[in-house]
Amino acid sequence: MIHSRSLRLAVALSLFAGMASLPAHAANKDMIQLQTQVQQLQDAVARLQQSNDERMGVLKDLVQQTSDAINKMSVDVNGLKLGMQNQQDAAATRDQQLSGQVQSLNDSFDELKARLSRMEKSISDIQSQQQSTAAALNNLPQAGGGIPAGTPNSNPNGALNSSANAIPAGPVSDSNSGPSNTQPAPVPAGPSVGDMYRTAYADYISAKYPLASSEFSDLIKAYPDDNLSGNAYFYLGEMNLRTEKPSAAIKDYDQVLERYPDNAKIPASHLHKADALIATHQNVAAERELRALIQRFPNSPESSQARAKLNSLRARQ
Repeated sequence: MIHSRSLRLAVALSLFAGMASLPAHAANKDMIQLQTQVQQLQDAVARLQQSNDERMGVLKDLVQQTSDAINKMSVDVNGLKLGMQNQQDAAATRDQQLSGQVQSLNDSFDELKARLSRMEKSISDIQSQQQSTAAALNNLPQAGGGIPAGTPNSNPNGALNSSANAIPAGPVSDSNSGPSNTQPAPVPAGPSVGDMYRTAYADYISAKYPLASSEFSDLIKAYPDDNLSGNAYFYLGEMNLRTEKPSAAIKDYDQVLERYPDNAKIPASHLHKADALIATHQNVAAERELRALIQRFPNSPESSQARAKLNSLRARQ
């Protein structure tokens, strides 16, 4: 009986202990599951972080490659731009040299025309003097007095036909004294336009600008309607432009463009007037002048320079 009670007590105690220990075991299991889930979450976050780091690395590489490509492209574009600019400058230099050569040829042609004009005038004066001399010689009596040459008043025997054909009495002019109706030699006028132009141009070439300016101005005053006066205005503009007087140069070029429409300096006047306008910060007017040059003289060397200057102005803007 006592043994049965002890056994029952042991079983009860065992059951009680089992029942007491049952919640603790369940709590440990839940904690383990929670720790497992947290660990899994941490692993997922770590994998996500690793994936993000890898993607950021790839993205950084792509950004760096893109930046390098852009820098290389920028260098290539700058090199291309510099090359184009050098080509334009070289072309402008060649065109300017060609324009200078053409201008020098035009100047030589103008000087040659002036020389030919001077020679024609000299030949005309010589012919006039020869005609005057021939007329005076025809009016002279024959040497020793008597019948002038060519007068039909004698027969083959040398006898006079009649007294009516005799030479009137009176003093006879001596052949050495010259004809009585000889006109005085013409007084030479001032220097010709060709002489004045050559003198002024020589001083301009020698960079004697004050002297050349005075001489060109004198030429314009003496021969305002001559085509060489247009050249004189052009070189006055050139000297004013080189001595940093662009406003005065613009006025000189306008004189060429407005008063001498057939002058050979018209294309160069358009071009250099544009340079003077650029020097006075009148870029819009300069572009208008360059377009007028291209439109009027599309095949001239100055037109090529005008196109280069237009591109340069657009690049600045």
